[in-house]
Amino acid sequence: MSANGGSAEWREQLLSILRSLPPASFERLCQEMLNRAGLEEVTVTGRPGDEGIDGRAIIRFAGFVSLPVVFQCKRYRRQVTAPMIREFRGAMTGRSDRGLFITASGFTGYARQEAKRDGAPLIDLIDGELLTEKLRELSIGVTTNQDGVIEVNPDWFDNL
Repeated sequence: MSANGGSAEWREQLLSILRSLPPASFERLCQEMLNRAGLEEVTVTGRPGDEGIDGRAIIRFAGFVSLPVVFQCKRYRRQVTAPMIREFRGAMTGRSDRGLFITASGFTGYARQEAKRDGAPLIDLIDGELLTEKLRELSIGVTTNQDGVIEVNPDWFDNL
């Protein structure tokens, strides 16, 4: 499907594809995105009994300082709630002081507040809109031609 860069059609098509992926494929997609975005040692650990952690990565600053991060991947259609953020934060305990929650949907206002609550480990949030934009920027299953037309390649996602 083709769409103008400002059109929402490509984004809706991409979100539909993302929400239909099996959970393990969605986790591998997130792994690919984080790898291409420059995180290091990105691994998917998600499996039944993963205790709420789907993956781990390292963020390296200026080649000197590294920060471990854990991530959670959800292809939800419904919004992520504050209790889900708290549950993820609990799973982070002893593993990392930094979390990343990636969803194909969105976050409630209370979830957004909980993710940045004072005195608690910070959780960065990637909602469906930001996720589709990052996939476009990183050319993951999405291309933009010279005329600015954005095309989603559904077949790309079959290989996850």
